[in-house]
Amino acid sequence: MDETAIPPSESVASLSVSAPPPPQTSSSQMSLEERFRIVRSVGEECIQEDELLNLLEKKPQPVCYDGFEPSGRMHIAQGVMKAINVNKLTSAGCKVKIWIADWFAQLNNKMGGDLKKIKVVGEYLIEIWKAVGMNLEGGQVEFLWSSDEINSRANEYWPLVMDIARRNKLPRIVRCCQIMGRNEQDELTAAQIFYPCMQCADIFFLKADICQLGMDQRKVNVLAREYCDDIKRKNKPIILSHHMLPGLQQGQEKMSKSDPSSSIYMEDEEAEVNLKIRKAYCPPQVAAGNPCLEYIKYVILPWFNEFKVERSPQNGGDKIYKTLEELAVDYESGELHPGDVKPALAKSLNKILQPVRDHFKNDANARELLRRVKSYKVTK
Repeated sequence: MDETAIPPSESVASLSVSAPPPPQTSSSQMSLEERFRIVRSVGEECIQEDELLNLLEKKPQPVCYDGFEPSGRMHIAQGVMKAINVNKLTSAGCKVKIWIADWFAQLNNKMGGDLKKIKVVGEYLIEIWKAVGMNLEGGQVEFLWSSDEINSRANEYWPLVMDIARRNKLPRIVRCCQIMGRNEQDELTAAQIFYPCMQCADIFFLKADICQLGMDQRKVNVLAREYCDDIKRKNKPIILSHHMLPGLQQGQEKMSKSDPSSSIYMEDEEAEVNLKIRKAYCPPQVAAGNPCLEYIKYVILPWFNEFKVERSPQNGGDKIYKTLEELAVDYESGELHPGDVKPALAKSLNKILQPVRDHFKNDANARELLRRVKSYKVTK
């Protein structure tokens, strides 16, 4: 390593929350409190709220980042929930960098480690976000391929990865393996040991102020904050972890790409959505741990600002719910039955997904991408 070069820890420590003013956005009319409320609403957990408020006060256009392994068909949490969250963040003046983690998918042996297939899946992900309504106007959302970005700035990236690896013991890195969909008892490859060090480096490489990933990525985001303590960096990345939507079957804490019945895919046909919701776990008078109610809370209500149940007058007539709390009262009392909830949920989901279906039917490039992705075998 060139002795005159700035050590990675020092270059990272020099980053600050000051930045040039962003282009005019609607967020310029918002109060600080309103911007904070919108950004904070994205996360089930925020580490730390006072840091987030300070960031929004000092930096007009904070940088948020989320990353995705291109590993198969996209389920509704990746598609709709991500679009909802990105649109909230950009409305509050944030810039969102979406990291298409192709090299990471290869490290984690997704698509059998075939980088050509992984890149096809990555292109398919972008097509879905465009079709579902992610606000891509004004340049506030940027799709970045990890292989391209790392190759173009390798002299900046790899010393940072090495510094993070050097400062952490192996057990600490192994504890992060949840980020790859693994657990500490799994037999990990050397590549999978390397993965957390690289994902931690991504945060600083992308100059992210906010890590806006799922709760399952929390451990590596905490590792990044610990790294800041090691290098005496004052401004730590803020962790804004979104909720993980459960699988549709009983006992499934999260959706699984290897089990098609566990989730709604973004290009599922109307009949497939209806069937999956009809078979979904939805115990009468039990709101807690009910995946159908979770879909209503995290997908339908944020999208439509209401949930409409259509019933005959003999069964209580139509009713519109504005909050899940209001719906849960009726559901737990038995006034609202799974037979009322499921058809209404399926109808709402199909309304959201129809533009995506139309895009993949009418656009030749998108149609071919979907055909190829469906032909690939999903690997764990």
